[in-house]
Amino acid sequence: MPAHRAPVANAPSGRQHHDLSPSARPAATPDRTLHMIGNAHLDPVWLWPWQEGYQEARATFASALDRMDEYPDFVFTCDQIVLLSWVEEQDPDLFARIAHGVAEGRWVNVGGWWVEPDCNMPMGESFARQGLYGQRYLHSRFGRIATVGMNVDPFGHSATIPQILRGQRMDSYCFLRPGPHEGDLDDTLFHWESPDGSRVLTYRIPFEYGSAPGDVSFQTEKSLGQLDRSLGQMMVFYGVGNHGGGPTKANIESIHRYDRMGTFGRMTMSSPRAYFDEMLTRGAGFLDTLAVRRDDLQHHAPGCYSSHSGIKAWQRRAQFAALSAERWAAVEVALTGADYPRDDLERAWKQILFNQFHDILPGSAIEPSYDDARDQLGEAVAISKRIITRVHNRIARRIDIPADAATQPVVVFNPHPWPVSVDVDMQYSAQPHGVRVVDDADAPVLSQATQSTATTSDLSRGAVTFRADVPALGYALYRLLPGPALPADEGVRVAGDGTVLENAHLRVELDAATGDVVSLRDKTTGVDPLAGTRGQPRTAVCEDPTDTWGHRVISYAWPGAAFHLKRIVVRETGPLRSRVRVERGWGASTLVEEYLLSHDARALRVDVTLDWREHAHLLKLRFPVGLEHPAATYEIPYATLERPVDGAEEPAQSWVDLTGTIAGTPAGLTVVCTTKHGWDVSPAGTAGLGTASIGITAVRSPVYSWHDPRLLDPEGVYSFHDQGVQRFSLELIPHGGDWRAAQPTRRAAVLGSPVRAQLESFHPGDLPPRGSFVDDGGGAVMVTAVKGSEDVPDAAAADLIVRAVETRGLPGSARIALPLVGRTIEEDFGPHQVRTFRIPLDHEAPIVEVDLLEWPLGEEPA
Repeated sequence: MPAHRAPVANAPSGRQHHDLSPSARPAATPDRTLHMIGNAHLDPVWLWPWQEGYQEARATFASALDRMDEYPDFVFTCDQIVLLSWVEEQDPDLFARIAHGVAEGRWVNVGGWWVEPDCNMPMGESFARQGLYGQRYLHSRFGRIATVGMNVDPFGHSATIPQILRGQRMDSYCFLRPGPHEGDLDDTLFHWESPDGSRVLTYRIPFEYGSAPGDVSFQTEKSLGQLDRSLGQMMVFYGVGNHGGGPTKANIESIHRYDRMGTFGRMTMSSPRAYFDEMLTRGAGFLDTLAVRRDDLQHHAPGCYSSHSGIKAWQRRAQFAALSAERWAAVEVALTGADYPRDDLERAWKQILFNQFHDILPGSAIEPSYDDARDQLGEAVAISKRIITRVHNRIARRIDIPADAATQPVVVFNPHPWPVSVDVDMQYSAQPHGVRVVDDADAPVLSQATQSTATTSDLSRGAVTFRADVPALGYALYRLLPGPALPADEGVRVAGDGTVLENAHLRVELDAATGDVVSLRDKTTGVDPLAGTRGQPRTAVCEDPTDTWGHRVISYAWPGAAFHLKRIVVRETGPLRSRVRVERGWGASTLVEEYLLSHDARALRVDVTLDWREHAHLLKLRFPVGLEHPAATYEIPYATLERPVDGAEEPAQSWVDLTGTIAGTPAGLTVVCTTKHGWDVSPAGTAGLGTASIGITAVRSPVYSWHDPRLLDPEGVYSFHDQGVQRFSLELIPHGGDWRAAQPTRRAAVLGSPVRAQLESFHPGDLPPRGSFVDDGGGAVMVTAVKGSEDVPDAAAADLIVRAVETRGLPGSARIALPLVGRTIEEDFGPHQVRTFRIPLDHEAPIVEVDLLEWPLGEEPA
């Protein structure tokens, strides 16, 4: 029987009341008020599957409602909106009781997000959707939204969260981790400011968010020991948590008892909203004395950013797929008047958001839960792909493609709201002598034969790589012609032994003895950020004694053994690109890196296949640089953040940059990787290197859900993370001292969400051979979302939502062309500012700026 349902021996009746007036307490009562926050943190997945969390949500909420019936002063605080949705669909009567409690003001919904997610790894757009679906759910069911953000259990918090909260109409925030022993934050109450300048009033929960099922004295004493008691007003969280449960009769009776005794001060049943309102009423004089935090909140359990590579990759794939599906669905609505597939997209996003939960995405749940996560994220991808494929075919059949029996039409679709120039791998049939490619004007397009994904003996299937230049969020028509590509010399070279790749812009050198990249020289500037790093290891395998979360880890920048070279093979040469394959091994594991250099590339692409067979070990991929005075920049959701070059294990979105000088000349290296989130930037002398370096924790293989201080049994049988094959891609971008010129945020998006090509037929149509629907100009302000409005009145059913963010950390102007609807957005943006616009299809109706909930700024929702 769960502990929160056990009877409490000799407990006084819950129907008894006590005098809470000041005269009822001793005169010696400490002059402070403790806001006792009754809550029930419930991990819907952790050491149990989601089905168990589904049942426990109902049991926990029923318990909380029973306590409300028994104790007229009891207040319950609830977050994680998915739990409310679960109860609504399985027990309508119980949900009606919740609605009554909300109306009374005794059931207080906070957080406003679908779940308590990992607060570092999801994309900025995912954080926007957490609140979009969470807050709109609260408003539709209860007529009120959450105004306090709350993530009590996640392991770190991105610096952009204040801006996101403000955009979702929340003015304050509660969190627990990192604790005072894990970082440089000593304050209980402080202002937290995003890089764009947005602020929320923030409270660090002392000690824990939950308590034992009995007397609350231990919880209160420990909390007081970590609180800034000079504040006078403090929050103490209580209630059985993790597997749910919530406040017990014993909890509540002890609060009443200690309040009568005056033991800890005035103790009142309260909510975070009530506490923050008390603080805000003190006025500017008090608020101005509070510290201002302009940084992220780390470091608790940084190993979670590299635990379970699969969930990280599945999540990225699903997020990119849903964003692409939204864009193409919005295009279809504007082109044809079709219904926006709002329900399908909501279903996909809710699967994505649920699996960003802070014990799923960080890799800390039990092994069977990842079968569920894979299936649920697969559903999100499948929904998205169906939408994308349908819309692409509806667009393609409207393109005017005159019949030419000697050719095979191909339409390439670009999901990004800026033009792209990329190499496209295309499979084709029934051309035993290969194909060449022309564009819609019959001009030859650079192409070369490549290896087909099919291995057959009848030559019925072939493959070609060709260069596609595709308009912003648009399409372009190409044609395949029989016969091999015409000879061309575009200056891309590869040495016979594969150790040198070169084009007009870059010269790449591999060490013949190790396969490591030892030179990456920009031929335009002469800058080589890898200069002087020959002989320094690029791979480091080491034992990893840390638990699944990486508790108490500061850095994984440890010396380790290098993979040994097996062979270097030139796989592909031609006018378009060169491809060199480097095969290595260590223990029972293999590492294959394929280096691709296109004829006009200013970055080196690396496609990685890792077959990992090690237990309790980790692999760092390391990129040493010969830079003096290096400075590190990390991409975080919707922004960038400079961090110290100190080897700390840090979370990143998709790229990290290290910039300094070489002999007084500015130089730098940006490394892009969309599915790895554990990084370090280490100074010289770290990890056995004589220079500074960027490190990616490519894989860790701890035991599933192992939480120290438990010791593993040397003779025990355990399951280890990440056994088997995984694939990911990198880009190495040298630059002359300013990462902004390389536009790594855009490069990461294209790497993670490639263009899509499809074979097409001949037919007349009303669309030209090339078309663009949304174009942000490719500058500092980047469009991150194009979607249909969530509001459904007839007059607004097809309105577009366009969101953009400033990506360079500098003030900028944006001109976002919307040929799809014949309109243009021209606006100024502050550094890292996120802005959202609602564009009616009615040209007479004005474009309206809205918040992240898609409600007009400063207006109450209907």
